[in-house]
Amino acid sequence: MRRRDILRSASAAFAIPALPRLAVAQGSAWVPDRPITMITGYGPGGSTDIAARMLADRMATALGPEARIVVDNKPGAAGTIATEWLKRQPADGYTIMVTETGAAAAAPATTIGGTRYDPVADFTQLGVISTPPGVLVVTPSFAGPNPHQVLTAMREAPPEKLTYASSGFGGVLHMRAEMLAQALGTRFVHVPYRSGAQMVQAIMTGEAQFGVAALASATPLMREGKVRGVAMVGTRRFPTFPDIPTLGELGVSGFENSGFFLLIGPANIPPRPAEALNRALVTALHDPVIRERMIFAGHDPVQGANGLAEARAFMVRELAEMKKIVERTGIRVQP
Repeated sequence: MRRRDILRSASAAFAIPALPRLAVAQGSAWVPDRPITMITGYGPGGSTDIAARMLADRMATALGPEARIVVDNKPGAAGTIATEWLKRQPADGYTIMVTETGAAAAAPATTIGGTRYDPVADFTQLGVISTPPGVLVVTPSFAGPNPHQVLTAMREAPPEKLTYASSGFGGVLHMRAEMLAQALGTRFVHVPYRSGAQMVQAIMTGEAQFGVAALASATPLMREGKVRGVAMVGTRRFPTFPDIPTLGELGVSGFENSGFFLLIGPANIPPRPAEALNRALVTALHDPVIRERMIFAGHDPVQGANGLAEARAFMVRELAEMKKIVERTGIRVQP
């Protein structure tokens, strides 16, 4: 199947049908009169940064001919530093954030006593960006080429013999690797990095043997053969890597939940700027060029209805699911 055919077929597969229809805002549209800052909680090159940079220009165009969105990376503490900073900013629509499963759900669920922010109440949920799978990747020399051989090697290695990388302690990639250790009945050594890009680089160089990465972070090195994709985390194969099975297909259950990326701002952004930002996001996600680029990069842009109230409800559901995963892994983070 040609790349374009694969990408065309993906839009229906990655819609979120549960989200109701986007309500059209009434009255005159909000038009920003100065640059909007779109922050991310990770360094350049990771999956969050990729999503932000793909969306920024198209969203700005949708907001108006003079609108401008500038991406600013604020890495550290698995996205929580940037999230805490965002909470303190004016709720005027001029500071927004591309957040993801780690900062928005994993950190609040794993931190003892909770984070310094409530992931629902302290923010305006402006729209769901994507719900991409994770991917188990290994250094190319690890075990045999067959996915079953890789899992067998992981299972049969002496406990704490193998090292895995993550994008931060207590993050969703950390939890997924620990879930894998539980499922295989063994223990691994965890080495946290500051971003998804850094963790995949560590797997490429052999500093770590494997990791459960965000697909967008791993995609470039997977295509170059510098890391090897073994299995997808989620309920389906991804269209740009149709030969990589899911963990469920390989007999490893409990990995049906994929990750998410969400656009947020400080709590109580007024309706006009909030609705304008939501419309700009939805417009960008439905742009065929942006959609194709995002899928090719390892994201699955939301194509279903995606309004403000629905984005908030989505966040509530995902946080509840993450709390179940935290109970399963037992991972807790001391603030």
